Amino acid sequence: MERGITPVELKSSLEELMRLTTMTIATVGGDGEPHAAAVYFDQLDMYFFSDAHSQHTQDTTQDSRAAAAVHPECSGWQDIRGLQMRGSVKLVQAQDEWQEAWELYLTKFPFVTDLQEIVALNLLHKFVPKWIRWVDNRCGFGFKQEWELSEEERSGVSYLTWTQSIGGKDISGSSNG
Repeated sequence: MERGITPVELKSSLEELMRLTTMTIATVGGDGEPHAAAVYFDQLDMYFFSDAHSQHTQDTTQDSRAAAAVHPECSGWQDIRGLQMRGSVKLVQAQDEWQEAWELYLTKFPFVTDLQEIVALNLLHKFVPKWIRWVDNRCGFGFKQEWELSEEERSGVSYLTWTQSIGGKDISGSSNG
């Protein structure tokens, strides 16, 4: 039996998911072949580092479209929950944005301080969602809620931007509830 979700419960659930460390990023190469890779990401703006020669970096250089998923490990179907997203990946080149992202990344992953030389050899990317689906079987089997972000909302989108919007108003959203 599905139950209603309050904005506070929704925001809390999304914050819990964004505290996770790993997201799967899926891309399609120039040859049409799909590829998925697990990457560490910071919880605010979905920044992640990758080698310039990695498959997903090569893919997003040709076509910035990507999908991403964030979910905890679950032992039973009743606990399945997570975010499914579609959007694009952009390379972060502006020094001020890079520095801000680095500081956010260090907050979530303090061990990276010891890996600065390795990180310096990698590129900083940002996944920018345009469509988000929240799935949470704790709310009922197959429960999901979806949001589509407009171009304007995506231009400066961050996790905080869309969770505040979701908690406060509908962003062209729909629910199966």
